[in-house]
Amino acid sequence: MARVAFYAPMKSPDDPKPSGDREMARNLMAAIGAQGDRVDLVSRLRIYDKSGDATLQETLQKKAEQEAHKLIADLPGQTDLWVTYHNYYKAPDLLGPIVCRARGIPYVQLESTRATSRLAGNWAGFAQAAHNACDAAQVIFYHTANDLITLERERFGDQRLVELPPFLPMNTAPESSTGDGPMLAVGMMRPGDKLASYRILAEALHKLTGPWSLNIAGDGPARAEVEALMAQFGAQVRFLGQLDRDAVQRLYCASSMLLWPGVNEAYGMVYLEAQAVGLPVLAQDRPGVRDVLAPSLYPSVEGGATVFAEHIQRFLDNADLRLAAGDRARSYVSGRHLMPSATQRFWETVRPLLEVRE
Repeated sequence: MARVAFYAPMKSPDDPKPSGDREMARNLMAAIGAQGDRVDLVSRLRIYDKSGDATLQETLQKKAEQEAHKLIADLPGQTDLWVTYHNYYKAPDLLGPIVCRARGIPYVQLESTRATSRLAGNWAGFAQAAHNACDAAQVIFYHTANDLITLERERFGDQRLVELPPFLPMNTAPESSTGDGPMLAVGMMRPGDKLASYRILAEALHKLTGPWSLNIAGDGPARAEVEALMAQFGAQVRFLGQLDRDAVQRLYCASSMLLWPGVNEAYGMVYLEAQAVGLPVLAQDRPGVRDVLAPSLYPSVEGGATVFAEHIQRFLDNADLRLAAGDRARSYVSGRHLMPSATQRFWETVRPLLEVRE
């Protein structure tokens, strides 16, 4: 069994504030350790510059130099591998490449992006550091086809680029949905892309005919704007607020379909969660989103709310069509997007690196 050093520069997996980034880091640690290999969270140093602040970047660089020297001295001697999650221009890995060179251990990245357009401007220093960290990795695992574009273009030497599809932290799919009940939307309520998805959804709902109802799970600073968008539908739309994981899971199982346009979503874990219980999903055909959806025809972005509404209406009018789509989605997620698949993909790629080192 191997001993793995794990690091997430943007947010530590044990950070108290919930987020998708934290959740994915936790899931990756669990997947890497699922065969009995030991995964150590070796640093909680946060390297993140949201606004392009040169002074902050310089301060974080100095902190990283101190942390790297400490890790070179203190990292357990039997550590076999370093894994960094989410290296990008706002949160570059300033530790892994230095420690791995000094200790002579393989260096691997998960969900990294290259942003050559940021090599000039306010994030230039951090963008270059992220780029250099990518160059240092022997393997970079990517989640979506969109991420692969720049990784392939800027690939360093004989570096391997390997797909690791987004996954749910479970070994088998959960209880199936009944396929009945109200429609469901699950999304944070904040300005920008999330609010844009709610706008498309509201416009699409306006075009529906016949009886329908929608539950919305989520909350946030733009809740008033979302409520204003949905006010025209009265009791047909019910706001449930922010719910814990178990409550959302029960909602999936008691709903008829998940609706979420997915404006600029990286991929969206809610799509996987819904499909895992056999809930059909309607999302716009967007980069990232399409990487986690069961193969089918989805509403085009160009078609806007009109085409989105047409797809909803077909599912509302045809229960058999809806249930068949849900069954296909459940099968798809079970075979590709659960933790055993991620564990197998990771270790079949990485284990040879450890064998060479031995």
